[in-house]
Amino acid sequence: MLSSFILAVVTLIPGVFTAPSGFLPQLGDLFHGSNSNAIQARQGGYFWSSWSEGGGTFRCNNGGGSSYSVTWQSSSGSSGFVCGKGWSPGGNRAVKYSGTYAPNGPSYLAVYGWTRNPLIEYYIMDAHGDLLPNEPWTEKGNFTFEEGTYTVYTSTRVNKPSIVGTTTFQQYWSVRTEQRVGGTITTGKHYDEWAKLGMRLGGHDYMILATEGYTSGSHTSNGTSSITLG
Repeated sequence: MLSSFILAVVTLIPGVFTAPSGFLPQLGDLFHGSNSNAIQARQGGYFWSSWSEGGGTFRCNNGGGSSYSVTWQSSSGSSGFVCGKGWSPGGNRAVKYSGTYAPNGPSYLAVYGWTRNPLIEYYIMDAHGDLLPNEPWTEKGNFTFEEGTYTVYTSTRVNKPSIVGTTTFQQYWSVRTEQRVGGTITTGKHYDEWAKLGMRLGGHDYMILATEGYTSGSHTSNGTSSITLG
């Protein structure tokens, strides 16, 4: 739902980087408008991405190694964030993680990624707050394997930010029926199940284990998350 742009590739000092709303406004002005900001970087073999827009307080902390943490409070209007650690490019991987996640309001904890040609934004969601997407979802089916049962949805974003600029693109969703925080998400299994439903992916761009919180209508979001990969 929220999207990251490559604005910088820098070496970050573990435990120091935070991304409250308003950070790097000169870059946000250029790429997302005056109320948004983003940064991407590589550190210790992992890819870090943080994006936010609008008012509110979003403090995404790029921790040491494979960890990150975030505290957030969205505000009214277009307000939200997504941040996390992972890999660039993404693709077929057994994503192992642990941690804590305590949301109130609209929020997701998910493997989050993009492909190109076709341009697809996707989520493999293990846990969530209120499920209040800003675009209607179409249910495509469900599947069960050793990691759990997931329901599959698609949606379409029209003239929204993406990794290639403002455009229209599809979103793919796998939503775990029994929520959990911690375990293994085998992304290739989801890709295979999506393909059976006619949901084609392109070449993989980045992929992160992300925390996202946002405002949907009159519903704001707040919470905390602390995640470690591996």
